[in-house]
Amino acid sequence: MPRYVVLYRFTDSGRKQLKETVHRASEIRELNEAAGFDVLAHYWTQGHYDLVTVVDAPSEEAMMNGLFSIAEAGNVSSETLRAFTDEEMQRIIGPA
Repeated sequence: MPRYVVLYRFTDSGRKQLKETVHRASEIRELNEAAGFDVLAHYWTQGHYDLVTVVDAPSEEAMMNGLFSIAEAGNVSSETLRAFTDEEMQRIIGPA
């Protein structure tokens, strides 16, 4: 399963509804897990980004669909990073 790190920032709409952020994140997590995602970590953060999530997606297409669904809600904007384990990276670069 491809792994992703997703960095989120609240939009104006999301900042107006901050008291609902934990509830919204829980709902989204349940929907994602029902769709075959494995949510490995989810954190609210200080600094440039407001939330960080690490997920294993069933496919790249499923990840794109999930990101589009979150974007349509309008509460966050995101930056998505494809993440690789040590083993995956070693396969990519070949034997040492």
